Amino acid sequence: MQAHTSGTLAGTGTFRCVECDYVVSLAAADSLPPCPSCGGAQYVRASLFTSQNPSADTVPEHMERTATAWLDGVRTRLDEAGQYLAYEEDGEAVVHELTREWTRIGRSLAADVRFDDPTVSRRHALVVRRADGVRVLDDRSLNGVFVNGERVEWHTLRDGDELVVGRHHLYFVDVPAVSGTREFSAVQQPQPA
Repeated sequence: MQAHTSGTLAGTGTFRCVECDYVVSLAAADSLPPCPSCGGAQYVRASLFTSQNPSADTVPEHMERTATAWLDGVRTRLDEAGQYLAYEEDGEAVVHELTREWTRIGRSLAADVRFDDPTVSRRHALVVRRADGVRVLDDRSLNGVFVNGERVEWHTLRDGDELVVGRHHLYFVDVPAVSGTREFSAVQQPQPA
């Protein structure tokens, strides 16, 4: 398979970084950028028959523990019940509460969760809240939407699910409402007759 280096006009299509398997999609007049994930410069054409996302492969255990610890830290900061998207930006945790029926993720200025990044489509994904659950939908993106390492068109989200949009990792957090229990003192309890 012919290798291409960053900066070349390789033509329309999808290319996979040789070093980390990150996938970049190009229009006809685009040149290959350095890999947004690892900075690598070597690409090969991506195949429909191989994994197109590094997170679809086995994730090293230390990275899995780090993500879990980070997500646990985010959870401790959430005081109110609700549904959230959490991600890291410039080394800081960002938490976006899902309050509307539709939440747009993309590069567009109209996006509710916006990433100014060429690996993210203008209209990349939608998070839809309904009475029967929360779903993520691929909104005709070039690089796709991945949930827990699997490329999806739509997927029902559960607490802790990882969404990959371009090179960004977001986590769905569902904090349930806790109902209190009543404690009855001896004074409130009925006395036997």
